[in-house]
Amino acid sequence: MSYIAIRKIHSFALAYRGMFMAAVLLFGVALGQLQAQSGQELSLQDLSEFEDPSDSWQIAGDVSAPLDQENTVITSEGTGVLVNNPSDHNGADLLTSFEHGDIDLELEYMMASNSNSGIYLQGQYEIQLLDSWNVKVPTSGDNGGIYERWDTNRPQGQEGFQGYAPRQNASRAAGLWQHLEISFQAPRFDDEGNKIENAKILHAELNGVTIHENIELYGPTRGALEEDDVAQGPLRIQGDHGAVAFRNINIRRYDGTAPTVSDFEFKVFEGDFDELPNLDSLTPIKSGTSEKLTTNLSGLPDQFLMQYTGTIQAKEAGEYQFQLNTAGGGGILSVNGKQVIPFDSNEHTVSLPEGESSFEILYHKQAGWSDPNLQFVVSGDQLRAHVLSDQSLSSGNNVNPIYVHAEDKPLLRSFRDLPGGIRVTHAVSVGSLDKLHYTYDLKSGNIVQAWRGEFLNVTPMWYSRGDGSSRPNGSVLNLLEKPALALNKLDNEQESSWSDDTSGTGLKPKGYQLNKDDEPTFNYQIYGTSVEDEIRVIEDGKGLQRTIDIQEAPDDLYVRLAAGSSIEEAGNHRYIVDDAYYIEAAGSSSPIVRSIDDRQELLVPAQSTVSYSILF
Repeated sequence: MSYIAIRKIHSFALAYRGMFMAAVLLFGVALGQLQAQSGQELSLQDLSEFEDPSDSWQIAGDVSAPLDQENTVITSEGTGVLVNNPSDHNGADLLTSFEHGDIDLELEYMMASNSNSGIYLQGQYEIQLLDSWNVKVPTSGDNGGIYERWDTNRPQGQEGFQGYAPRQNASRAAGLWQHLEISFQAPRFDDEGNKIENAKILHAELNGVTIHENIELYGPTRGALEEDDVAQGPLRIQGDHGAVAFRNINIRRYDGTAPTVSDFEFKVFEGDFDELPNLDSLTPIKSGTSEKLTTNLSGLPDQFLMQYTGTIQAKEAGEYQFQLNTAGGGGILSVNGKQVIPFDSNEHTVSLPEGESSFEILYHKQAGWSDPNLQFVVSGDQLRAHVLSDQSLSSGNNVNPIYVHAEDKPLLRSFRDLPGGIRVTHAVSVGSLDKLHYTYDLKSGNIVQAWRGEFLNVTPMWYSRGDGSSRPNGSVLNLLEKPALALNKLDNEQESSWSDDTSGTGLKPKGYQLNKDDEPTFNYQIYGTSVEDEIRVIEDGKGLQRTIDIQEAPDDLYVRLAAGSSIEEAGNHRYIVDDAYYIEAAGSSSPIVRSIDDRQELLVPAQSTVSYSILF
């Protein structure tokens, strides 16, 4: 082998370690979570994607589900929304015209009040859909749960077994759109049709919260189409229980077979190399054969160059995406004698013929402080990311998360990062026993986030030196894109923009006072008036009740209750904001919905007391 210039690695060691860590995280996403842009959206222009739909199923342009009316949906003409309304018809399950094995599924759904439905993967394994709005301790029968299996031969009261509750209740209120992502691995069978591996829910996420991970399904759940596991089956939606709607159904099927690697031979050369040497001229400190591609070898020095050679066996010719992740240094992948991943990259698409191909991996670990780790991953259009190397190894940089729970109604000061990358520097997070929490920005006198579930992940703040920030540990409702005042003066209630600038307002935060139940009321001065901002969790954790008391409010002062892309009136003094939450303004004067700067806002004139609820 001749000398090959590979750049100085000294300046790249830290970068490659960072690249490796990022790649590990990205691989976790590729393996367990849906990449919607790579999938195919199910057409909802009509019902042609489904087999013999019953009269209870229809295509609509829009749908609503009144919060106060059980099992009721109201539709409007058009296309794009799949609706089941079994109240006036004999409801029946809906089956797709295609069958699937491994699949990533992403969709949005809306539950009617007190309604019940479900999604059966392969027609066999049910993910429960239910109006579980205010459930504190969810079971397998609640929203997002993996429904239990059933055996009538078991003792009475124990017929149900092997159901899996979601990790936490991330459900939204009836009538609001909810977002579900599922990565499913079908059961595996040998050539004789014997099951050799159970089905798995690799990852499931509800409203932005991981609710299941690596759950093995030992058999079909109750109500399955077939008694035993199958290799292929239709996607099935339960339709005989309650009213439900679906939209933006995105499906990615994985029907490809992963290549295999074998015939591993390795050599390890000690040292820190500025360029790739002629390996034939060096004496390895370790060499031999291995049953797997691994760095789990005893006696490795802090700095080394490792060479692996072997065979890739592709059952199907095609384009394959290879990813090579190397900790503390860099790597090179060559296939059939051609370099396909150089040191300055970590992935490349390779065209493999059917049958055997040779490969070589060179891993140069230069950073002495890093644990050795090599990860070799293959994926494709019809192939979910598959690890070809030793999966038992980690990056060597795992951190046990640090959580703060809400048993004692904690208040915690920290930084808080909003989705757009804006940092709230004066944030106070308030926990509740009802598992509904919120963050208040002292600098603007407003609520920026609310969430349902567990309280806070403070790992970024308390691990090592930290960066001062915390993260909600639940399903987050972002009420503001960036910090903004709750109160503002407007020259014209229809035309004046809502200013985010506090200069000229005389805003002076005055902290907060705790009542006997350790619940805070925030105080500040603005425009020469004193404000008391009381936020309380509504009974059963259905939302937040906010009461703003203002001393001698000027005539041109307004309170902004909500801002978003869309605000729709829903009756009974309720408004739906961005399909994500309700504002109930029964305790305020007549609200004003206005459109300004391509956004909509819900305002009320400031009075001595302004009261409203946030329901989600």
